[in-house]
Amino acid sequence: MQTELSRKLGVEHAIFGFTPFPAVAAAISRAGGLGVLGAVRYTAPDELARDLDWIQEHVDGLPYGLDVVMPAKKVEGVTEADVEAMIPEGHRQFVADTLAEHGVPELAEGEASGWRITGWMEQVARDQLDVAFDYPIALLANALGSPPADVIARAHAHDILVAALAGSARHARKHAEAGIDVVVAQGYEAGGHTGEIASMVLTPEVVEAVAPLPVLAAGGIGGGEQIAAALALGAQGVWLGSLWLTTTEADLHSPALTRKLLAAGSGDTVRSRALTGKPARQLRTRWTDAWEDPRGPGPLPMPLQGLLVAEAVSRIQKYEVGELLGTPVGQIVGRMNSERSVQAVFDDLTRGFEKAVDRINRIAGRGGQS
Repeated sequence: MQTELSRKLGVEHAIFGFTPFPAVAAAISRAGGLGVLGAVRYTAPDELARDLDWIQEHVDGLPYGLDVVMPAKKVEGVTEADVEAMIPEGHRQFVADTLAEHGVPELAEGEASGWRITGWMEQVARDQLDVAFDYPIALLANALGSPPADVIARAHAHDILVAALAGSARHARKHAEAGIDVVVAQGYEAGGHTGEIASMVLTPEVVEAVAPLPVLAAGGIGGGEQIAAALALGAQGVWLGSLWLTTTEADLHSPALTRKLLAAGSGDTVRSRALTGKPARQLRTRWTDAWEDPRGPGPLPMPLQGLLVAEAVSRIQKYEVGELLGTPVGQIVGRMNSERSVQAVFDDLTRGFEKAVDRINRIAGRGGQS
């Protein structure tokens, strides 16, 4: 599964694996893809440096990348405390009532609330990049579109390719105009923040819109046959995220959540603003249902919603409250029905790809491996 882009980056297979787990990122690179570590959960630069050190020691000299969440436009002088003060009291009460209704215990006194969406803030993201540019990362991806022009220039000065996610051809053209190197066409089926166009439609539209820039297809891809389809549509590789959540290297810290993912079907996800304030595909739960209920206050815009629910999400995860327990994940969750190593996933992807190519060759009258 080699393309011009994969050869340029020095990877065996044109599979780009996004993950919040360093062990998964390293395993993806060792298996022949390009592991991309998500940085949004790192609030302290030394924590990111620690995990990049670990990855550097475990990729056997192979390339890897980093994904940040950084707005293209800078907002001066806004702190997290300023944003917290904008959250209405009624929304805080709604969260408290919902947690009480489901018997979710409080965190221990003095215990931090865990994961918070702070990577959207200008200074947090720049602190992450100050760390990242000290490492030989091959790819810098931004989940909120094109990063600021000075960040793109700085990455290019370090010979790092810059990628940006797009949910429409219009967004993709803006990325190309901004000077990025790779567009990730993320379809409606994808986990996390996603638009409204399915990947089968989106991928060729983006390929045509930004040619000759390379495009990666994302959303609903979890088999080698789908990788073959993405390449047939003009993509130079695939961007996979959800598929790694149930690998043995993943560290969800929640056996109950792993069981929910393994049991879920492709119809058990929903695009909801409940987590961040922007539509993000995730497991459908009583928590997402509560935020869609017209009797409730409804989600706040990003980043208010993420800050509002940070402690609630930590409590739900810590105490594994089944009815509320969820995570961002794409519709491909229906194929994630067993725990496997990253290498085993790669073996299945390559076998499926070979079968698909052989099938098309036979249909086209070119023989095949049979």
